[in-house]
This record gives sequence, structure tokens and C-alpha cells, in this order.
Amino acid sequence: MPNKKIILSGMRPTGKLHLGHWTGALENWVALQNEGGYSNYHLIADYHAITTDLDTSRIHEHSLEMVLDWLAAGIDPEHSPVFRQSQIKEHTELHLVFSMLITTARLERNPTLKEQVRDLELGPISYGYLGYPVLQAADILLYKGEIVPVGEDQLSHVEITREIARDFNRQYGQVFPEPAARLTQFARLPGLDGKKMSKSLNNAILLSDSPDDVKKKMKKAVTDPLKIRKGDPGRPDICLVFTYHKKFNSAEEQEIRRGCESGELGCVDCKMRAAERINTFLDPFRERRKKYEGHPERLEEILKSGEERARSIARQTMSDVHKAMKIG
Repeated sequence: MPNKKIILSGMRPTGKLHLGHWTGALENWVALQNEGGYSNYHLIADYHAITTDLDTSRIHEHSLEMVLDWLAAGIDPEHSPVFRQSQIKEHTELHLVFSMLITTARLERNPTLKEQVRDLELGPISYGYLGYPVLQAADILLYKGEIVPVGEDQLSHVEITREIARDFNRQYGQVFPEPAARLTQFARLPGLDGKKMSKSLNNAILLSDSPDDVKKKMKKAVTDPLKIRKGDPGRPDICLVFTYHKKFNSAEEQEIRRGCESGELGCVDCKMRAAERINTFLDPFRERRKKYEGHPERLEEILKSGEERARSIARQTMSDVHKAMKIG
């Protein structure tokens, strides 16, 4: 829309989302949507999913679960179209064009790639995995995205997108903007064991968890190892549970700090207070979820509508690309 900055953001379809997804991405998406000065597009990156896992048997199921969590979190599909990457063929076409504008050496220098290869203990990587940020650049620039809400680990990919936009414009004429990244304060929320929050590590609080589930999980959260019993002085700045209070219970943050440091507040009580505040935070999610839960046909309708809107923009962008390149 005129005078509105365009935002493209997305996730790989991994199924149900957790609080880490909220703090690292969804919170930013919803805030930008509600500010009113932006046109938001939300991508289900199903092609990206197969860069690390060739099993596609559950991608559709996981996509619907993820969309349900997006809607529960406050994404409004009327204002922020939701769509699947695989259903807009222009993503792959623009990816092909962009792949001619970047060297393999530049992609191999990508620090995020190096970290993932190390952390996931990957062997020889595929051409598609190496080119992940090129497809991501196509995702963003196909909608002429100007702002990209990302976590810290994706900053290098946004920089590659900016480089590709500059190189295309220099070679063929001005078509694409150079998008800027936008981070959140809590780009990474640790899991219940202090490690990165992940369903595979069984350390996550899901956005779809019931109040009882949240309480049960919080009981297992790690705390200051030197605060063994109530009365022992604690160190809130190294305590995972205090991190949760800072995010979901900021009004009582200083009270919690004083109680912990003095020993007056025990860890069990502290955990249950955090669980209560997290449940209060998630209550609106649960209420919105009721509108869609058990109605997969409604989710399919939302996807089809979003894909029609996205496809119209994608076709216009590729027309601009062909005109600039003097092909087609």
C-alpha cells in the first residue's frame, strides 16, 4: 500500500511454536502489524525446510500447526497475508536470477553457515544449503521488503540480501530496495535448562501449552545452583527463572530481585509466580486459538487467500525484473 513500508518475515514449518519463537520473532511481527505504518507479509518457508531435512511427509501438517500459532499470537491474515513459499513459483525464479550475482566464496564466508555446520555437526553440505541466504534474499526482495524482523543469527543473511539488491540495481537499474534488519530486545529466550529453547531438547514452553503444562514445566526450570533452599541468598542475574520474570513479569521485577537476593523468596515460589505470569500472558493466545482449533479448512482458506495476494505482487516484481534485464 502507498506510504507503507513493506515487511517480509517468515519461518520454516517445524510445527508448534514456543516462547522463544515469540520473543525472537512473533512479538516483533505483531507489534509492527499493529503500528499501522507497515504492509506485512508472512512466509511459510517450506522450501527452506528441506535444506536440512529431505523428509517432506509432515511439512503440510507442520505448516498448519505453525499458522495456528501465528493466528493465536495475533497475526491478522486480513492485514498480514500468510502464504507458502512453494505455492509462489516466482520465489524460485528470482532465486535463480540472484544466484548469478553472488560467488560461492562469498556464501562460504557466511558466519551463520559456519556456526550451523559446526553446531549441527554437518558433513558435506548441499548446494541448496549453501545457497540458503540467496533464496532468502529472493523471498524478501520479491515483495520489495524494506524491513526484515530477524534474530541475531540471521543478520548476516540480511546483509547478503542487501548486497544482492545493490548488485542487481547496479547491473540492471533500480528495482529493489536495500532492506534493514530489525531486532527485538529478547532475541533469544533460553529454554528451561538454560540452553537454546527447542522442542527437540524438551526444554520449551509451547504457545499452545495448557496452564497446568506451563506449571509442570516451570517446576523443572534450572535456578542458581548456590541457592539450595529458601533463606539462601540468590543471584538473580544468573538465574534462568529471573530471565522469565524480566520478560513476562516486568512489573514485579525489582520485588523478585530483592526477594531472591535476600533469600526471602524461595525458588519454588519464584517458579510458580513466573508460571502464573506466563499463563496470564498466554491466556489471550488460548482465546484466539479457539476460533480456529479443529477447523483446518479455515486455515486452508487463509493460506489460499494469502497466496493469491502474494502471487499478484510476485508477478509484478518479476515483470519489473524482466523489463530491467531486457528479457522475456
